[in-house]
Amino acid sequence: MRLIFAGTPEFAAHALAALHAAGHEILLVLTQPDRPAGRGLKLAPSGVKALAQKLGIELDQPASLNDAQTQQRLRTLGADAMVVAAYGLILPEPVLTAARLGAINIHASLLPRWRGAAPIQRALLAGDAHTGISVMQMDRGLDTGPILDVESIPIAADDTSASLQQKLADLGARLIVSALARIERGELRAEPQPGEGACYAAKITKAEAEIDWREAAPVIERKIRAFDPFPGASTFARRTGLKLWRAGVSAAAGAAGTILESSPGGIVVACGSGALRVLELQRAGGKRLAAAQFLAGFPLAAGERLEFSGKDAI
Repeated sequence: MRLIFAGTPEFAAHALAALHAAGHEILLVLTQPDRPAGRGLKLAPSGVKALAQKLGIELDQPASLNDAQTQQRLRTLGADAMVVAAYGLILPEPVLTAARLGAINIHASLLPRWRGAAPIQRALLAGDAHTGISVMQMDRGLDTGPILDVESIPIAADDTSASLQQKLADLGARLIVSALARIERGELRAEPQPGEGACYAAKITKAEAEIDWREAAPVIERKIRAFDPFPGASTFARRTGLKLWRAGVSAAAGAAGTILESSPGGIVVACGSGALRVLELQRAGGKRLAAAQFLAGFPLAAGERLEFSGKDAI
């Protein structure tokens, strides 16, 4: 097919690579403008931009798709379909209908569950047993369009946002290639989403990542995995910011936030219910370290308390 592709992060780059490898003609790639990244906050290209440049595909980075000139350009390309994956910009009606078959979205959830910006993190936070990819015909709503194809995968007990995103990126790349082939053969028909079970996956904020030790240990453990790699589940020890990257639920008990054990085998912290054994963590400005290495440079003792914020202890 003759395609327009719209996407921004590495998740979308996987789909672009698969479409290119499958022999589709990518007429134009749309991706968001370069953003500041890293400690130096230098402008950095998106994963999709870097791949498009490597493949020699024409590229555009509009700040918006609302201007008539951009919309007219998309229409005159004569595309069969626009494939969209984690693009990050709203597609107005003239863009949704610019290609012959409209806009087809690769969404990282089992719609209608987790419509919105952060479906992977929200599935982990909720403790969902499964997630997947929905290939959807886009309409004017927020991930409300009819479903063309869907495939489910289990969420592993140790999945983080990073690991689950990789699995879903691979699945999405495979599923969009399959879906386009089946659409071309007339084998796929869009089915309306179920009327029940819709959830909104709001964008993740740094404030959400602050650990409240009064919560149950399984809830906090899911937060640690959901906020890896961004923004990192955070707490404070002696007014020093810490990020927690890996932990396991423990049967120990005590006052919420109190360190019950501190050893090379992990730092056991009491929660509102149960406890967590923290296995990997990071001091502000430092590196991610296993508990034994961390404690060698920042000793923590049983009886100390971790704080809910840098100002107020819980």
